[in-house]
Amino acid sequence: MMVSRSKSKKQKFISCTEKNKKYEFVNPKELYIKQGKENIPIEIVSDKQGFVYIVWKKRKYLVDIIEKNQNQYEILVNGVSYSISVESPFSYKRRKYLAKNKEASKVEKIQAPMPGKIIEFLVEENQEIKEGEPLLILEAMKMQNEIISNIHGKIKNINFNAEDTVMKDDVLIEVEK
Repeated sequence: MMVSRSKSKKQKFISCTEKNKKYEFVNPKELYIKQGKENIPIEIVSDKQGFVYIVWKKRKYLVDIIEKNQNQYEILVNGVSYSISVESPFSYKRRKYLAKNKEASKVEKIQAPMPGKIIEFLVEENQEIKEGEPLLILEAMKMQNEIISNIHGKIKNINFNAEDTVMKDDVLIEVEK
């Protein structure tokens, strides 16, 4: 997700998900998310204990910044982690331009979404896979999580073995498109 703002009288923010779904909103005095043609008002509030919430459609969502690295943030909203970047309108246009003109990689890297232990691989090298197909089972905090393919392709490399411990963002599998 990406957040963008301008320095005009009303600050304009543009937020994009990793799949380039675009949301727009203005400064905190008139904070809203533009979803399609609809403007949905939101509020940012804090309570006496210092917790910060987003109020959207009369529901409160707890927000916490987990990590900040330059303009990249990892935030936790109601226990779900999101990666966002904050961009100016110029850097947002530049980012879009670079993404459009970037040579499409023929290899997609499937990364570990969290640290954990690989229980079992459900695929093998050179196997054809489809989007939505389970690739492996990763155990984290005593819960088994099925890691699913987000593309169609062929398994090029499996970089770990069952029973290996992995860190967040380790490249588990490489898939040729």
